[in-house]
Amino acid sequence: MNDVRELLGQAADDAGRPVISTEAVFAKAGRVRWRRRAAVTATAVCAVAAGSFVVPQLSPGPDAPQTSSVASLAQESGESPRDVRLLKLLPDLTGTVEEVSFADIIKHVSPPPPEPSRTGPLDGQYEIRQDGGVGYLTIDVMDAEAVRKKLGGGAPDADLCKPENGEPARTDCVREELSGGRVLTIWSDDMDYGDGTPQWGPELVGRLTLADGSLLGVRDSTGFEADVVQGPMLKNPPLTRAQLRELMLRPELLPAK
Repeated sequence: MNDVRELLGQAADDAGRPVISTEAVFAKAGRVRWRRRAAVTATAVCAVAAGSFVVPQLSPGPDAPQTSSVASLAQESGESPRDVRLLKLLPDLTGTVEEVSFADIIKHVSPPPPEPSRTGPLDGQYEIRQDGGVGYLTIDVMDAEAVRKKLGGGAPDADLCKPENGEPARTDCVREELSGGRVLTIWSDDMDYGDGTPQWGPELVGRLTLADGSLLGVRDSTGFEADVVQGPMLKNPPLTRAQLRELMLRPELLPAK
């Protein structure tokens, strides 16, 4: 279903379309040359309260500490940024986590657009550095009304592992019916959607539908290739399938009832 990919790509849509289309954002060339670019050390500038703090980005490496680049800001301000809270839900992650904006790193929008409205407490786009590469994790919760509008009346809990209308089957697709009327589906996507910029690498995709019709979508991406990148793509998605499943079942990703 193309509508499923659109659902999971809402985070990119929200960034606006000043440079490339949504289809281009999700494009992946059939045979991408896996160029390994040297990682570029950057700095993250975060404004907190009345002051501005500059926090050096942690350099990648097998011994890199498991901490967010803004963790020190959380201690200074007494607040918990989203990437710090997300990191706490990923105890087995070997890399670093930093919240980013696709509008900035992909579309190079300047100044960045206003922060989009969020349904889930950890909705956002996150850069994960590990094993010398850069991957991405996107989290997006849609309420029941938004899901109905996207699907045009279609069933949000439809079996995604059984494609309709002659569409190709999703790779390694696993559907689980869980307690409380929840349905969790995870599959692999090689992102082979034709030419475009950027060209995304393979990823794991997760979709959790809830009994009230709301939806949690997560993309677990190896990264992308473009003229300007944050570092080389990962060989595998930053989270394993088991880690992605565990994360998607955490109540901390859903709005408080």
